[in-house]
Amino acid sequence: MLGGFVIIAAVTSFLVDMTLIDMLSWVSQHFGKSFTALYLVLVGVGVLSIAQLYAKDIGVNNNAQHCRYWRECGLQAANGISTLALTFTLLGISLGIGTLADTPLTPSTVQNIIGELTGQFSIAFMTTVIGLPTAAAIRAWLAIRCAKMSTLSED
Repeated sequence: MLGGFVIIAAVTSFLVDMTLIDMLSWVSQHFGKSFTALYLVLVGVGVLSIAQLYAKDIGVNNNAQHCRYWRECGLQAANGISTLALTFTLLGISLGIGTLADTPLTPSTVQNIIGELTGQFSIAFMTTVIGLPTAAAIRAWLAIRCAKMSTLSED
């Protein structure tokens, strides 16, 4: 699994023409450390669940309870990713509105306030743009894998 992460990081670094440190700095700046840490933990649980379903295919823990357990773990991780994404979106919007409410609005400050507000909303919506498709991909992969495994066990 670590090898896969290293390969994905290397390919991503090549495609976006950034070093790993630059990519991590960009992610931290655009998403924040708390969202990133929670997101990575939940994605890790989802990927581990998928990997366990493939381990079942090669004979490790070859039973239906094992499959149901890891499918449920993966589905809960995907639900957590969706909830996390939407929660941070609402948090970003709330912080943006709070900034707007606390700042005096005059013709000379409108441009700066709108710029700050737009930046906060952009970060807020990026959590949804990243989180919801990730959750959907994990759910789909789990569902397809479990369907394939159930057809294999029927044969």
